[in-house]
Amino acid sequence: MHIHILGICGTFMGGLALIARELGYSVSGSDQNVYPPMSTQLEEQGIRLMNGYSAENLDCKPDLVVIGNAMSRGNPEVEAVLNLGLPYISGPQWLAEHVLQKRWVLAVAGTHGKTTTSSMLSWILEFNGFNPGFLIGGIPLNFGISARLGSSDFFVIEADEYDCAFFDKRSKFVHYRPRTAILNNLEYDHADIFENLDAIKKQFHHLVRTVPAEGLIIAPSCDQNISDVLTMGCWTPIVKTAIETKADWQAELIKSDGSCFSIQFDGQNQGTVQWDLTGHHNVYNALSAIAAARHIGILPSDAIAALQKFQNVKRRMEVIINKGGITVYDDFAHHPTAIKTTLDGLRKQVGKQKILAIIEPRSNTMRLGIHTRSLAESLAEADEAIIYQPENLDWDLSQLLQYGNNIRICNDLEAIIDSIKIQTNGCCHVLLMSNGSFGGIYQRLRNEL
Repeated sequence: MHIHILGICGTFMGGLALIARELGYSVSGSDQNVYPPMSTQLEEQGIRLMNGYSAENLDCKPDLVVIGNAMSRGNPEVEAVLNLGLPYISGPQWLAEHVLQKRWVLAVAGTHGKTTTSSMLSWILEFNGFNPGFLIGGIPLNFGISARLGSSDFFVIEADEYDCAFFDKRSKFVHYRPRTAILNNLEYDHADIFENLDAIKKQFHHLVRTVPAEGLIIAPSCDQNISDVLTMGCWTPIVKTAIETKADWQAELIKSDGSCFSIQFDGQNQGTVQWDLTGHHNVYNALSAIAAARHIGILPSDAIAALQKFQNVKRRMEVIINKGGITVYDDFAHHPTAIKTTLDGLRKQVGKQKILAIIEPRSNTMRLGIHTRSLAESLAEADEAIIYQPENLDWDLSQLLQYGNNIRICNDLEAIIDSIKIQTNGCCHVLLMSNGSFGGIYQRLRNEL
């Protein structure tokens, strides 16, 4: 059977392509931007890639077309699929029907931390011999790939609330039907498709409705929005997580930056996590992953042992340059809360050393200017913050200046690179935060420094 994937170079659709190839399907795909590392990863698996969208890409006569959520009516390849009457399906539905049926699905949902928590959970299962399948919206460094079929009954999936396709506006996670569900947190995001926070809560409750009574839901005790979702109706046992507050799963910080903490379950000490990660958000991620692993029979002590050897996800506080007193990190920031918690963890780790935060507001929500004040306030722990304003941004970033005196707006990547080079005269931590390519600044900095 030949499957053709529209939008194949996205992390989700690329992962789906790898799994389809593992199942023995012939796979091809097209995308507007075909470039490494995803293109290389796919081509190495014998997947044919086509750069750009056109009707001619369908001359391969696929048996089924899987259409990504970035595709819309008017796209020439989408129009050709419809005009030719080819069978088509969304990625989440294909995954549900061909991979997830009859498997124990462990789904990680939430505004923040999905990729990292999914990676932690997959690694805990792998470390303990479970050989799970997984599909993650990033590349966990413990695995070096974003998706695989696995050989066990267990499948870990990053459960995104974004919609499925132009013909299926439900959230992706509605298709997954998890037995173990982690609800990390919930904030207003994806302003391009959700009118308000209540609309997102409704989708999260659709997910809750699909978790069986013999399953498990793991949620933080301090997130009011998650609590609101659960009070809409829940038919599944719930365990709560917290840091230094009474809960089913509780962390006690040994180091304030989150790099060392103990774990308690039902008031009993389970062990201590000591790792390279920082930030309270990662402590919560760890608690959730350990709780989910216990649900399938992995002892907390064995989960903790796995986390001691956990390597973070690519582009999550990934050190890309460490030279002459300057450390440059690449972080996949997409929301003010993620920026704030990341900076807070770094500040606790480095003390009074200088932090320079450089932000590209690239997510759909940030591009709409929804989080103006919260974005400015999220940068408080940075000594200096440079916000990049490209020509096609939908709002004037100068509005941020009224909320923070450490912020500078810049529309020139060369000027930003020059600002970073000046920092080489002392110890400085440079945090590049974007969920995109940031104009190729990463490679340019490697060349310059």
